[in-house]
Amino acid sequence: MAESYDVIIIGSGPGGYVAAIRASQLGLKTAIVEREHMGGICLNWGCIPTKALLRSAEVLDHANHFKDFGLVLEGTVKPDAKAVVGRSRAVSARLNAGVGFLMKKNKIDIIWGEAKITKPGEIVVGKSTKPVVEPQHPLPKNVKSGEGTYTAKHIIIATGARPRALPGIEPDGKLIWTYFEALKPDVLPKSLIVMGSGAIGIEFASFYRSMGVDVTVVEVMPTIMPVEDAEVTAIARKQLEKRGLKIFTSAKVTKVEKGAGSVTAHVETADGKVQQITADRLISAVGVQGNIENLGLEALGVKTDRGCVVIDGYGKTNVAGIYAIGDVAGPPMLAHKAEHEGVVCVEKIAGLPNVHPTDKGKVPGCTYCNPQVASVGITEAKAKELGRDIRVGRFSFAANGKAIALGEDQGMVKVIFDKKTGELLGAHMVGAEVTELIQGFVVAMNLETTEEELMHTIFPHPTVSETMKEAVLDAYGRVLNA
Repeated sequence: MAESYDVIIIGSGPGGYVAAIRASQLGLKTAIVEREHMGGICLNWGCIPTKALLRSAEVLDHANHFKDFGLVLEGTVKPDAKAVVGRSRAVSARLNAGVGFLMKKNKIDIIWGEAKITKPGEIVVGKSTKPVVEPQHPLPKNVKSGEGTYTAKHIIIATGARPRALPGIEPDGKLIWTYFEALKPDVLPKSLIVMGSGAIGIEFASFYRSMGVDVTVVEVMPTIMPVEDAEVTAIARKQLEKRGLKIFTSAKVTKVEKGAGSVTAHVETADGKVQQITADRLISAVGVQGNIENLGLEALGVKTDRGCVVIDGYGKTNVAGIYAIGDVAGPPMLAHKAEHEGVVCVEKIAGLPNVHPTDKGKVPGCTYCNPQVASVGITEAKAKELGRDIRVGRFSFAANGKAIALGEDQGMVKVIFDKKTGELLGAHMVGAEVTELIQGFVVAMNLETTEEELMHTIFPHPTVSETMKEAVLDAYGRVLNA
């Protein structure tokens, strides 16, 4: 007989493994199916290893400015690509093993292989076609099951996403990279073209520039990081260009020619002119698409849209007993959104009272380039598009004592309020460590905090966080330090 569970989750990325833990906590017999590596893309090829690389870049940037802090550095500091990549992979491996431990601790069965939903309540697991390729990422010791048929009252799809490819500019792993190859280069290229300036593209552009690589970014939209507030991205662009990045916006790569050890991109600009840019490598960072193939969804009639599974606020699909969370369920394709969706989905399955549907309007976005960019809620342009009557406040890092003392005075906090109700509609930041600061506004939005409550909140001094309060004060003509 097929082994039976209350919940089976396909995919062990942040959404999948967190959903599995919550399901187990709620007393549901739970299994998770994985075909490649515990922790999914985030822990192995995305969020975590990229931040390890960017930390090395940050330390190198600081080392190159020792004199600015009254320090003397004898000799030179230069990157060792093998060591930088090795540290990043070690960080990834540590967390990969940690997910396996969490599955064991929470008594969650790991089924190794590739899953297909044959009918509601039943999956068949076949042999994985994606074997583990890194020795530091071995199979978890607590794998209980493998190929076979399994049943579950509830099946959650958490299969994530993969890099999108443009026709004619498909990555080959050698000259044209995705984030997989960009994460672990054998040697640093001397020059690099980054196609796309979303979070993935701009983070890699920032990292490689810090490593001394000549970097050119090509973005089809009028601004870099197009989902962010245009005023914030203009500041980020200025700082990135000051660091030596070449950035083309309202431009597109129409063709790529491969040489023996280089690529030449034909870049068409807004005026219709085409220029050729040659570099050692090109990173394709034009977005990702959901892994919906070979799951049996079409035969089951599960509704999809533009490569993603269609769900409601609780992760339910249009087919009873089948759910989806995370990147495979559509944007914003962020690990923390996946985790939250997983918890909401499982708690709804378990019948907990007062489970709130996921509110995508309160999902923060963070980009870890130098300078960092972070946001939550809507942009000023979107607020105006929606016809909202708004107040906008801004405060520069250049007027903040802690930022000046840190040598990080290039940045800004921007807030958007509804003029009538005082509702915080959006918050947007650029500068040092704003990815840590943004959570203050996320909490405020979730608590439905008004401008008066924020203005009566005491922020510690001296901290960069004081820029948050000052921006709120500015929106209401009460700014104190500018």
